[in-house]
Amino acid sequence: MTADAARPNDDTAQAPGDGALAESPFLLACRRRPVPHTPVWFMRQAGRSLPEYLRIREGVPMLESCTRPDMIVEITMQPVRRYAVDAAIFYSDIMVPLKAIGVDLDIKPGVGPVIADPVRSARDLDVLRPLAPDDVPYVTEAVRGLVGELGPTPLIGFAGAPFTLAAYLIEGGPSKNHERTKAVMYGEPELWASLMDRLADLTIAFLRLQVEAGASAVQLFDSWVGAVAAQDYRESVLPHTRRIFAEIERLGVPRIHFGVGTGELLGPMGEAGADVVGVDWRVPLDEAVSRVEPGKALQGNLDPAILFAPWETVEARARDVLARGRTAEGHIFNLGHGVLPSTDPDVLARLADLVHEASSTDRS
Repeated sequence: MTADAARPNDDTAQAPGDGALAESPFLLACRRRPVPHTPVWFMRQAGRSLPEYLRIREGVPMLESCTRPDMIVEITMQPVRRYAVDAAIFYSDIMVPLKAIGVDLDIKPGVGPVIADPVRSARDLDVLRPLAPDDVPYVTEAVRGLVGELGPTPLIGFAGAPFTLAAYLIEGGPSKNHERTKAVMYGEPELWASLMDRLADLTIAFLRLQVEAGASAVQLFDSWVGAVAAQDYRESVLPHTRRIFAEIERLGVPRIHFGVGTGELLGPMGEAGADVVGVDWRVPLDEAVSRVEPGKALQGNLDPAILFAPWETVEARARDVLARGRTAEGHIFNLGHGVLPSTDPDVLARLADLVHEASSTDRS
């Protein structure tokens, strides 16, 4: 079913808001309602591929940049000025709420998040206290500032999902095999459940304050969850993710769920409660439609590496994604993961224009 044929009487297909935001193609697509064109935005559109981002970040550590409202606003706005994107993504990092509650961590260039005292026992959970708005006043201030600047362009808030946060906390940093994480998940179920419960609470609080400050939608990133099997996801991850989306549902904004390498998990991920399921580049969108339960829009899923090929190849692949996306009840064009650091911004600008032009032609 195409977005144009979405069921107008579906309870989830309410108008996303008042005024100009109500006509946002991005929010309409999230709700599986008719759209004038396929909306587009890019994960990591605000960041390393932009020369203006590199200039403003020079000499400023990653986590510090995420605590300065003026910098957050500027970096979030940079791609909106460059590209014809239909949504902005809040500039932050999934480790921000952990840092805010006192976890001793740093983001090391070329490495990623590094935890000084990894979780090894129940005693190590004591640092994971609830997140209060006063812990992250810069988030509220930046979101409010962005809403004022963005006007009719929606702002997407985001957070890291419990599994991915747990993986960093247990491993102490990035990991290829997640052996320590899985050892806890398999062998210490009570410790695992306690850790995931606390991280779910943290995630709910972080998403809620972004929405209450004015974010129009949220995305939950589960970068490492593709490392688990479907059965393990259902038993050890899904209940916590489902609780997050159930709590956020009360706020009335669209919810997006995205993970990397999650082709075999698309079914249970669809059951977690999000309105939109993000699909990475490994699974064609028309195949993803058959794996995700009805009543969901899809987001994705051009391979970010395609952007380094000749434009003719980029265009052909983008048109293929659009064609396959028409089989979904709603489709938001995106990459199948984040923008790679050496991507040419001009190619992204050209791609955003192509998505609008090609999808508008399709609907004429």
